[in-house]
Amino acid sequence: MILSVRLRLLIGGASSKFFHLKELGDALTEFNIEYKLVHDVEVVNGFPSRNIKDWFQTLKKFNELVEEFRPDAVFVDRQVRFGLAAVKANLPLLVHLRGDYWSEIKWARETLYKDLIKRNVLWWKNRIAEKCFTNSTHILPICDYLSKIVKTRYPEKPITTFHQGIDPKRWYHVDGMELKHPCVGLLQSSMIWGKTQEMLILKDILEAFPNVTFYWVGDGPYRKDVLPLLSKHDNFKWLGSMQYPDKIREYLSEIDVYALISGIDMSPLTLLEAQLMKKPVIATNVGGIPELMKDHETGFLVEKGNQGDLIEKLSILLNDSKKAKLMGDVGKQFVEDNFSWNKIAKNLVSVLKTVK
Repeated sequence: MILSVRLRLLIGGASSKFFHLKELGDALTEFNIEYKLVHDVEVVNGFPSRNIKDWFQTLKKFNELVEEFRPDAVFVDRQVRFGLAAVKANLPLLVHLRGDYWSEIKWARETLYKDLIKRNVLWWKNRIAEKCFTNSTHILPICDYLSKIVKTRYPEKPITTFHQGIDPKRWYHVDGMELKHPCVGLLQSSMIWGKTQEMLILKDILEAFPNVTFYWVGDGPYRKDVLPLLSKHDNFKWLGSMQYPDKIREYLSEIDVYALISGIDMSPLTLLEAQLMKKPVIATNVGGIPELMKDHETGFLVEKGNQGDLIEKLSILLNDSKKAKLMGDVGKQFVEDNFSWNKIAKNLVSVLKTVK
């Protein structure tokens, strides 16, 4: 699969994703691909940026970057003006899609973006994103579930599932954090209401397990909609955000069971990380989550909104230590076999060969 001719890939993404995009880039070098990773909005930006100076930005930085690096293709991790600049430069554009963009836009319009100014901002963001999708050479949804959604919107567009990769060597047991046991650990943001609202079912779960402490690591604009209700219970503790990856590694080392209570999710990286830490997992059976674990082998899938199902599965994991340990061991092997960066990078190389 190593390319006979060296290929240059320009990768643009948010600074918050640099850790993982660099891992991807490093894995690609094993296949004779040179990469350059840049913070997309620092190269090219414009309205609706919060910084008014960005509104008058030109393509000068982008054009200089292209002239210097001479990429054969551009990979974008989100749909912003960086992608449009690649189209204008007549460069093959690979659009990586991490979530159900269209549902997220709908939720944003119904919740956080209700006033006229915010709706105008959302309109512009959507316009830019749709141009990226329409003019892309290839769309790379992060899971098979999302690929099916994209195919209904762009039936003629080349679409290939591109799962999130992970480096197993980064995830190992470390001491440093002390939690009250037995405990269940949640590790998820509250950035999208369609995901976060499912956490409200924890009210009944907390009452069913008064002697189990539930910890939540994560934050976002919808925290205010769930935390006041859950914090009424003494066995629920919010720990805020944690430094990645070191503090997250400490947290995952200490919890007994990992739980992902989400209304919709495409490829939660924390689910892979928890399994690499040999934790039995329990997650809502929605979106791309079933692609990242094996039901009844690495943990349990539970039906959305079904408190009884969640209580039953949590009881098994908390009371049967032998089964919990076995599931943790199987989970680590499952992730190593299916989501190593070498395997994920190889899939991207196959796509790049078609656009070169």
